[in-house]
Amino acid sequence: MRPSALIALAALLVAAASLVVRAGPAESLRGAETRLDRATGIRVPAGFRVETYARGLQRPTALAFSPRGRLYATQEGGTVVVIRRGARAPSIVARGFRTPLGLTWHRRTLIVSAQGALWRLAGGRRRAIVSGLPYGVHQQDNVVVGRDGRLYFGSGSTCNACRERSRLSAAVLSVRADGRDLRVVSRGLRNPFGLAIRPENGRLYASVNSRDDLGDREPAEMVVEIGQGRHFGWPRCWPSARLRRLQGRCAGVTAPVAYLEPHSSADGMAFYDGRAFPDKYRGNLFVAAWGTYYGDDHGRTLVRVVLDSRGQGDRARVSTFASGFDHPLAVVVDPLGALLVADYGRGIVYRIQAAGRA
Repeated sequence: MRPSALIALAALLVAAASLVVRAGPAESLRGAETRLDRATGIRVPAGFRVETYARGLQRPTALAFSPRGRLYATQEGGTVVVIRRGARAPSIVARGFRTPLGLTWHRRTLIVSAQGALWRLAGGRRRAIVSGLPYGVHQQDNVVVGRDGRLYFGSGSTCNACRERSRLSAAVLSVRADGRDLRVVSRGLRNPFGLAIRPENGRLYASVNSRDDLGDREPAEMVVEIGQGRHFGWPRCWPSARLRRLQGRCAGVTAPVAYLEPHSSADGMAFYDGRAFPDKYRGNLFVAAWGTYYGDDHGRTLVRVVLDSRGQGDRARVSTFASGFDHPLAVVVDPLGALLVADYGRGIVYRIQAAGRA
């Protein structure tokens, strides 16, 4: 893993920079009309604008709107905060979580995914839903509520490429909100950091950070569709960025639905289900990607993924939607249909909206 003074998060995110992978007939911003928002330094497609939604955060890691429409965030130092649009600093509502990386609401209860545990926070009190989970190089990541009411969360590998001791590592796990019936849903996932549910069908997708010992240009990061019993290959099988297909010992392995930039640290993500963007963006997946492990300026982007209707990864269209961030980490759609991006490096939440919209 990359060296860093920020040991906690450095042990969880593998970031690297290399060539952009364009899977199939990929769209690209190269040659397309874009605009630089001078106030924020973020570049977006023509017809969009950027504003600073809030600032003063301390290394934000996840975002979630409450049922009442208030924005909450986790911060790497262990706090949960509420954010008001235009605020210069958030308000702390809870402390004491160990490297929280995931946040969601289950009815009126806030769910927090942190190192080794999944927590519920209600009435100012917290209680462990699941504890004693394995962690090492990676830990427990994003968490979402499925249409079945269960909690789904990523549980990263304890190493870069090894044989795990626990079946609860390198997997997407599922549990009831009361902590009963912990299950392994999918395996072979080195670090399934981002999770998002596709609005039109309720299917669960994950962004996955692949192993980092195969050189600068391999392997690709990937987006996968999670399904019960699926195995995604780690550590014996990996997604080739150059060939756009799986390599290694891959018998019985489920292929990704999209190939992303190698070592780009594919992190938080969200499906666009608002109505404020042009129609062609509806249902698109937006993925935060850092990608600066080797010291150049690739990455630091919000990536747009248009999935093939048949789920074939070599036909997904992958392109850069917005760039100029320091370390984008979390993505969410706000109630008015804008995209919010939490920049871990700058402590800012940016808001990307179609021009002419509120």
